[in-house]
Amino acid sequence: MNVRPFVKWAGGKTQILTRLREKYPPQLGGKILRYCEPFLGGGAVFFDVISHYNLQEVLINDINAELINAYIQIKNQPKAIIKELQALENLYLPLNHEDRKKVYYEKRELFNYLKSNSDEAVNLEKATLFIYLNKTCFNGLFRVNKKGLFNVPMGDYKTPVICDKKNLYEVSLLLQKVTIKCGDYKDCLSFADKNTFFYIDPPYRPLSETSHFTSYAETSFNDKEQTALGNFVDKLHAIGAKVVVSNSDPKNSNKQDLFFDELYKSYSIKRIAAKRMINCNGNCRGNISELLISNY
Repeated sequence: MNVRPFVKWAGGKTQILTRLREKYPPQLGGKILRYCEPFLGGGAVFFDVISHYNLQEVLINDINAELINAYIQIKNQPKAIIKELQALENLYLPLNHEDRKKVYYEKRELFNYLKSNSDEAVNLEKATLFIYLNKTCFNGLFRVNKKGLFNVPMGDYKTPVICDKKNLYEVSLLLQKVTIKCGDYKDCLSFADKNTFFYIDPPYRPLSETSHFTSYAETSFNDKEQTALGNFVDKLHAIGAKVVVSNSDPKNSNKQDLFFDELYKSYSIKRIAAKRMINCNGNCRGNISELLISNY
């Protein structure tokens, strides 16, 4: 089953999956029968792992409530969400640019209203709008302002695939055996044991003062948070879980910046080439180094 992420997400791992697979624990699917991803995002690694390994328990988590709501609605109501997305696709695609723009901003305003004022009764509608906006907004970003409102402008895609029916059904099928939570990554500690593989993909540390152009939730993830995450990894290691962490490589912009080399000095640190697929400045897209940190 070739299942793909159903949303585009900044920092998505699809294009470096081959390198990440090299870091999966050798015992995965054997002695290691549990998997946890505390910073889920688009879930490229999650979908790869769950598609190829027979696991007993899987926990996925993210602090972004609207993202997690979309996963839950696809798991529980795939037919309903596909029906609504197909209707939006049929509405949007035939329109000219100006009419598309009008529809986009109307749907963005509705999404923000529901996000700010709604209850669980409109979770399906929110999930549908979340996916629609992701497929039609600029660069597929999810960014919120300080009030927590989605503020990404419309993108300029000629024929965006708003409703990928086949993939959504396959995503729903895989999610049936998965526990989905929305919360702080630290809450995943209780899931850890010596038979668990954790893949940790936090918000990346900015490479410069101007590169921190997006926020995925109302909370920030600064160096203090990066250090706290390092302590969390230490706890997982002490329990005996297998852990892989992704992050930016500060040496891309400052060869003397040893922040992660010091934070994870007791672990294996590999530098791999990756492309920035999302950047506010098109001239800044290209190959850079990223870190893969593991405790084995």
